[in-house]
Amino acid sequence: MESESIVYGCIRDWPADSAEQSRLRRELNRQVLRELPAGDAWSLLGREMFACCEQPGDGLYQTQVIHFGASYRAVEYEWSLWVEQFEALLKRLYWASAVVHLETELNGTHTFRWDSESGGHSPHEGELRVRCAWERESGLRG
Repeated sequence: MESESIVYGCIRDWPADSAEQSRLRRELNRQVLRELPAGDAWSLLGREMFACCEQPGDGLYQTQVIHFGASYRAVEYEWSLWVEQFEALLKRLYWASAVVHLETELNGTHTFRWDSESGGHSPHEGELRVRCAWERESGLRG
């Protein structure tokens, strides 16, 4: 049996200047997520792995948080493709930061972070202007 990899994390928007602006950005982000492949059509990123609070109030105070997670068969061997697809998704969303945790049986835990250099990315900006950092935590203890 091949090793299992777990990928999970969240994408955070930034608080908007007006309630209407917040509503429009949240709706666009939800629409982009609804357009992801569903069912058997997705291999690395799919609609079912993403969720976010819909109603303002508890869970959606000022900042929209899109959370996601999935288990894969040894996704670390296709990690560059996973990141490429994730960054293509980020280009289409409103967001300020994103974090992805990759837990592997053989290579430990890795954390990848994207932070918008301008404080927030808008879909019309095109190319990503991000600082990306990653951390590694090994399962081996000394």
